[in-house]
Amino acid sequence: MSRTKPQSKLVPFDAARYLTDDAAVAEYMTAVLETEDPDLLLLALGDVARARGMAQVAREAGLGRESLYKALAPGAKPRFDTVLKVARALGVRLTAHPV
Repeated sequence: MSRTKPQSKLVPFDAARYLTDDAAVAEYMTAVLETEDPDLLLLALGDVARARGMAQVAREAGLGRESLYKALAPGAKPRFDTVLKVARALGVRLTAHPV
């Protein structure tokens, strides 16, 4: 008689669950910016926005909630000023360093 091992349920990884303070957000965003991947940047901004509350971030950025979701969706091409508004609403400053 063979015994079957009970299956573990894995939950999808959600970075927003770990973005609990400003230091974690800053470290996460810095790592993402270092990749120079614009799609990953939008994903990260979305993660931070979900951690902070999409409705609140949208309000602080001067956007509608649906507009915020669309701007941060995979494949979206938001205007740079929209990215800056969202970053500001998240309390994040994008900085430049010499390479």
